[in-house]
Amino acid sequence: MDPSASESTSPPQPVANLPPDPVEQSEPPLRDAPAPPALRLNTLTFSDPLRWLRLGLLDFYRAPGIGVFFGACFMVMGWALLKVYEHAPAYTLALSAGFLLMGPFLCLGLYRVSQRLAEGQRPDLGDALMAWDTRTGQLAIFGLVLLVLEMLWGRATLVIFAVSFDGMPDFKGSLLALLKPENLPFIVAWAAVGALFASLIYAVSVVAMPMILHRQTDAVTAGLTSFRLVLSQPGVMLWWAALIAGLVLVALLPWFAGLLVVAPVLGHASWHAYRNAVADDPEPGPA
Repeated sequence: MDPSASESTSPPQPVANLPPDPVEQSEPPLRDAPAPPALRLNTLTFSDPLRWLRLGLLDFYRAPGIGVFFGACFMVMGWALLKVYEHAPAYTLALSAGFLLMGPFLCLGLYRVSQRLAEGQRPDLGDALMAWDTRTGQLAIFGLVLLVLEMLWGRATLVIFAVSFDGMPDFKGSLLALLKPENLPFIVAWAAVGALFASLIYAVSVVAMPMILHRQTDAVTAGLTSFRLVLSQPGVMLWWAALIAGLVLVALLPWFAGLLVVAPVLGHASWHAYRNAVADDPEPGPA
């Protein structure tokens, strides 16, 4: 008999029950949670900034006492900067950076006033002064970003002064010598660096702080949304920046007294700029 035939007719051996393969039984990997939809930006026109100013003036008219209080704060800041320049000019740049940081936080009170007026409520000075209290963490983060940018701006300015004048001269004398023809390279470099940092700070903050105050959003999202607004609609936002700069320059001329009105009007107008530029509903996601 062929031994191979007997092997082929032998009954199959039972297979031991093996434990299930953990790889086969494991759950499929969870996908990353989808990112929150980006905030939708409205399309702006060149007439919108003038409308924001009109609405800001109306808000100032409806709450003049609070507006004059914040305007007086800006005026006192201007006086302090002028006194420091007269008696200790070397500290003028540092104080200017501090005031640039304080300005947006003072405007938080004006944003709160406009918000209350839009809600049909009566604004209150105490509520305006404590507007930052509801979003302390995110406002602090955003303030830190502004502080870093302004410190870099100040450092770059000091480097330009030192290189242009072969060392760091008296700051007051440096400013008085700006119009001399031999200092044209310094003027060009100083203006270029200033324009670069001022544009960056403006781009990340033009609607960021009212957004943080109004929405439950983080500082990074607010800054990126503001930056996206400036990049997507540069013409209108450049026109708005020119209006702000022009009005502030005019307000500085009569011993900063114009800031009593110009500063609160611009603060209220910035709130309306944010409400007009950033839609309440997010952008639709992909189908």
